Amino acid sequence: MLAHASTVGRVPRKVRQLIAELERAGFVNRGGKGSHRNFIHPTGQVITVSGQPGHDVPPYLEKQARRALQSIRHEEN
Repeated sequence: MLAHASTVGRVPRKVRQLIAELERAGFVNRGGKGSHRNFIHPTGQVITVSGQPGHDVPPYLEKQARRALQSIRHEEN
């Protein structure tokens, strides 16, 4: 299995760290079902985070979160 170039040599962060970053950026947890949590930002941006707090964040979710956070920062400027 090949790793993405930006993740080579890095320890993946945990779901709890991703949730904390989203909350610092202004996202609010609107609940979910099972291990899924739906976060919404006052600007209307939505992201669903799945996984237990101690699990590693999958690469696709890292990418979605990065794009959502960049979108929020771009809208604020």
